[in-house]
Amino acid sequence: MTTGSVPGLIALALMSSLAAAAEDYQAPRTEWGLPDLQGVWNFSSSTPMQRPTQYGERRYLTEAEIAEIRERRAASDAASDAAIPGTGVDEAYNDFWIESASLADAQLTSHLIYPPDGRLPDLQEGARTTPMGQIPQRPVRAALGAFFGTDGPEDRPLSDRCLIGFNAGPPVSPSFYNNNLQIFQNRDHVVILTEMVHNARMVPLGDRPHADAAIGQWTGDSRGYFDGDTLVVETRNFNGLTQSFSGRGDSREKVLTERFTRVSHDRVDYEFTIDDPATFSDKIMGLIPMYKVAGQVYEYACHEGNRGMVNILRGARVEEQASAN
Repeated sequence: MTTGSVPGLIALALMSSLAAAAEDYQAPRTEWGLPDLQGVWNFSSSTPMQRPTQYGERRYLTEAEIAEIRERRAASDAASDAAIPGTGVDEAYNDFWIESASLADAQLTSHLIYPPDGRLPDLQEGARTTPMGQIPQRPVRAALGAFFGTDGPEDRPLSDRCLIGFNAGPPVSPSFYNNNLQIFQNRDHVVILTEMVHNARMVPLGDRPHADAAIGQWTGDSRGYFDGDTLVVETRNFNGLTQSFSGRGDSREKVLTERFTRVSHDRVDYEFTIDDPATFSDKIMGLIPMYKVAGQVYEYACHEGNRGMVNILRGARVEEQASAN
């Protein structure tokens, strides 16, 4: 068996498991006869993106492990409730802001399902990465992080600059809040709107060719089609000014394939495959269940009076002046 055939086999196994989960479920149809994926979907998760090494190639937690995690979290919550009121208000975010998902009976050990160990593949030689604790080089490609310069706005991460949300991708990646996206459909288009920074991807359906490769975009150029009940979206032509995935590389040669399959009235299984030979030595595949929200996504108006950016830079100037005196 060649390495190149493994992702296809895993995808086949994954599709088989999805089919089993959806065996008795018939996805509703739009007025044009297509599977109806419309609505607001939440992709919050307490599952790590990469698999902890102790699980090896095991994709699911045991019932005993799930029970142990639940007990540990209950104890942590009880300890938080007993804390002095007001503790943590001087932090950037405390537990009030954090979104996380409850454990399911078949809890994944990681969202990455390929490579088989659920870990990121090796980086290609020369692939760009920023070691922990170092200020990133310009242009800054990271959406989020702790170590960034304060000489000017161009030294801040992309999310600070309201260009790309830190969980919006694509592919989407669960983070500590605003893990929502909304799907709209008409006869020949799908729109995928992510809450964070209010990015909307317009996805034409059918065999329309991609834009010229010279036209790079922050979220790439997407084209879609239906494979049975699954919406398949292929995205390429990223502008290279974002990272490829999980803080590694850049996106210029990345090709992303996403699959949206409605497996119940309140769940869509979101799968993604990243093929970026300039950054990674192998493909990356992931699975993130998304659950329907009985609500709407409000506009994330990041650019309207971006006070965070202004105050970060103002605070840095005050610190410099204080140290000079």
